[in-house]
Amino acid sequence: MNLRKASNMTSIFTGLSAFPLTPTSETGVDEASFVGLIERLAAAGVDSIGALGSTGGYAYLTREQRSRAASVAVGAAGDTPVIVGIGALRTAQVLRMAEDAQNAGVAGVLLAPVSYQPLTSDEVFGLFETVTAELSVPLCVYDNPGTTHFTFTDDLYESIAALPHVASIKIPGIPGGPDAARSRVDALRTRLPRHVTLGISFDPLSTDGLNGGCDAWYSVLGGLFPAPALAITRAVRAGDASRASDLSAELEPLWELYRRFGSLRVMSALAEHLGLVGSPNLPLPLRSLDGDARDEVIATCSALGLLD
Repeated sequence: MNLRKASNMTSIFTGLSAFPLTPTSETGVDEASFVGLIERLAAAGVDSIGALGSTGGYAYLTREQRSRAASVAVGAAGDTPVIVGIGALRTAQVLRMAEDAQNAGVAGVLLAPVSYQPLTSDEVFGLFETVTAELSVPLCVYDNPGTTHFTFTDDLYESIAALPHVASIKIPGIPGGPDAARSRVDALRTRLPRHVTLGISFDPLSTDGLNGGCDAWYSVLGGLFPAPALAITRAVRAGDASRASDLSAELEPLWELYRRFGSLRVMSALAEHLGLVGSPNLPLPLRSLDGDARDEVIATCSALGLLD
């Protein structure tokens, strides 16, 4: 299966979008480490960098920290497009985040319907309608029910996809294998404009999503280990679905760690072990792994060859 070619407006929402950590302590963002992570991804040749996504801890940062991080990411990424998360509790805050991101020179933005009170579909549509009316860069609809606790319907996808500047929808992982993923993707394509790409997340199911026809992988793995993520993405692009599936299956011990500890904590521990970030690197109350859990993560990923 070849990844679908997209128009110029949406080409940043295809291929491998790598989502790095934003190393953060109670004194602020560790900019030097953040720059190192961004430069590492750009040098690896990822298709885009998803800064300030869920792995980037955007919800825990102030407006000033997020604005600065967006500028730092764009400056460190060189020619690699940077996409920045702009989600926040209030629409007015989202609009300010969007303004800051655009002033920083980002190629696109990600918007998740963040909330404390559960949102209705009308409220989520209203959020996207208001924000897209003010944008000058393309937007990815960031559907992450594990963090937002909001479930998009296909009707809502269709309504939002018709808004200006909407260029991609990041859908959750699709269980059931590549055939189930293909069925799901094909059904969505009948409801979306051709210029809107579909991206897949949740690394353990992402290869099935790519083999099922998704255009992009919004990847936690790629944010720290771009080489294996690129190998999977390029196998799909070359039409070698079997090779992509085999590569993902080899990483099953890592996917199991995700399920047990959460991908953010796993990546935090690994980045710290590799000396790419300091300690602490997650904003409280979040904590990285320690003790037996940390030892298990390091031993498992060493056995997988990720730490070589």
